Amino acid sequence: MYFLLSGLSFSETCTTMVVIPRMLVDLLSDSKTISPPECATQMFFFLSLAGNNCFIMAAMSYDRYTAIHNPLHYPILMTHKICLQLLMASYVTGIVVSLCIVLIVFNLSFCDSSIIQHFFCDITPVASLACDYTLFQKMILLALTSFVLVGTFILIMISYAFIVFTVVKMPSARGRYKAFSTCSSHLTVVCIHYGFSGFVHLRPKENDSFHEDMLMSVTYTVVTPLLNPSSTP
Repeated sequence: MYFLLSGLSFSETCTTMVVIPRMLVDLLSDSKTISPPECATQMFFFLSLAGNNCFIMAAMSYDRYTAIHNPLHYPILMTHKICLQLLMASYVTGIVVSLCIVLIVFNLSFCDSSIIQHFFCDITPVASLACDYTLFQKMILLALTSFVLVGTFILIMISYAFIVFTVVKMPSARGRYKAFSTCSSHLTVVCIHYGFSGFVHLRPKENDSFHEDMLMSVTYTVVTPLLNPSSTP
């Protein structure tokens, strides 16, 4: 668990470092400009790390299920090698999905307007500047973001369903309380992260929704990383 938690903390820190320094520079500068290569780079690293965070959270939920369901066999089932493989799979999947999204967005033909209605290069604020942003491309981007957000959230919920099923069969009330208490902080972070991320990336977009998306994005780019240290068991 602590190996996965350290991987999540590192990834969340890197996610914040991709966004916050550039945002501070823009706040202190009169010229708030970013070149297309810089924007593409920021989007790639942000989406890679954000996707990685989701997959690590899913791995952590499975780790907690294993610890509760098979506490005696836990050291055998969740070795450092297996945890490292889960972390590497999370990074690789996040990179692949992010690369696909960036290639789709930056192969669009952008119009004269170049004002990004956001404090960093996120998918929709950048893609909405394109003249040929069609429904087909919107559906592909939605499918990729849903694969990360909805797919990992379903995996987390499956793990917690098995956790609940295992805990309710425990004869000891103290044991049930201890088992649930080890999951509460992680589940809180999951709900905050997926709640705000889903609100930004999965809800239908309107022309005046970018301001709301910007406020919500602050939560999962700044607030959630601050909460993750509290998700230790």
